Amino acid sequence: MSKGKCIIFCAPSGSGKTTLVKHLLNQNDLNLTFSISATTRKIRKGEKQGKDYHFLTHNEFVQKINDGDFLEYEEVYNGIYYGTLKNSIEALLKFNNIIFDIDVEGGIKLKSIFKKNALAIFVKPPSINALRNRLNFRNKDSKESINIRLSKAKVELLKEKDFDQIIINDDLKSAKIKTYNLVNKFLDN
Repeated sequence: MSKGKCIIFCAPSGSGKTTLVKHLLNQNDLNLTFSISATTRKIRKGEKQGKDYHFLTHNEFVQKINDGDFLEYEEVYNGIYYGTLKNSIEALLKFNNIIFDIDVEGGIKLKSIFKKNALAIFVKPPSINALRNRLNFRNKDSKESINIRLSKAKVELLKEKDFDQIIINDDLKSAKIKTYNLVNKFLDN
């Protein structure tokens, strides 16, 4: 039984990472399965429990931390936690390659766990102004939330050096092609 590889996608919120991840998941030749993270944030319109995230209460999340159930977890925003559950990843890696859509700190931790069995990709917006425009355009967050995300993005952009590859998402079509080629080459080796 072969062991799958890990593709780790990280980016500041609004950089287009989720769009690129969804594109790759639609490429059947890559044999990718999505890692569903756990979170304490509120469910957004259109999201589904167990498909987009494992939505947990704060107490449930803390219990899982205490039980050692996470490969990694982070308080990404004040009082809002995200984490990767060990048992689901171990089961998936037996038969699939796994793709992670995860925060920057979590991605760095996963890379340190999976080492050469993982490709860590940092998706970068062309500029902070472009990122601000994207966050405003998607109309999912309050003005206060957008400002928090932009402040966090400035810090996250300093971590790009900790990743194997950087994709500047200034043209979505081009970014999809570059991303597919990088992932395909990594999985073929």
